[in-house]
Amino acid sequence: MRLVLAEPKFLKDSINIISELVNEVTLKIDKNKIELIALDPANVAMVVFRLLSSAFVEYEVDKPQEISINLDSFKQVLRRAKSRDVIILELIKKNQLTIKFKGESAKTFNLALIDIEEKEQKIPDLKFPLRVEIPSTIFDECVEDMSIISESVALIAEKDKFTIQAESKLNTAKVEITPDEETKIIVSNNDPVLARYSIEYLKKIAKASKLSDTVMLEFNKEYPLRAVFRVMDKLDLQFILAPRVSND
Repeated sequence: MRLVLAEPKFLKDSINIISELVNEVTLKIDKNKIELIALDPANVAMVVFRLLSSAFVEYEVDKPQEISINLDSFKQVLRRAKSRDVIILELIKKNQLTIKFKGESAKTFNLALIDIEEKEQKIPDLKFPLRVEIPSTIFDECVEDMSIISESVALIAEKDKFTIQAESKLNTAKVEITPDEETKIIVSNNDPVLARYSIEYLKKIAKASKLSDTVMLEFNKEYPLRAVFRVMDKLDLQFILAPRVSND
């Protein structure tokens, strides 16, 4: 296996974001993609990551591979990559992943693979009555705005408006976003849909704004949220977040 990536941020930033939720993962590598499906230890959030073969300048995979790694260790190594470096991933020895950076200098790291005892995670089959597409930076800012008020946030979708709001015993805040060239709101009925989610998790999810200009949000009352960050022909990073059930 030999994978050569000329745009380090697609791997570097993705792993940095994913490591906020999970620590030990199994990467499935086949001729089309690198895939990661993992559930956080609290069973609150699932992450689904696919880095497509078309994102690489060289992609040689003789047969499907599964490798398990510690994400914190992987993240620390990837942090040493500069923005103009080329990243090379190789399986030279059976129990280690070789990571090379080529740029102003040539660096080599060998990361030990680990054994993980876990059942295979399956992506739930979710059906949503709505879809909201907004600039990812706006979503990130809104989540940060709400985090100073409460530990949870309400997402409200209507045909002509998307609202993000938070409230505590003493304070409230909200941001209203109306459709335009960058924002799309698609709902299947005329009734507003309100769902509540954890700020702590949303802040981690919203960091994926580094990767994609747009985020697609799908949700329903007392139902999981799906947030999708996508770079065409490069990567797909999805989060599925359980609803927040509490009285703030």
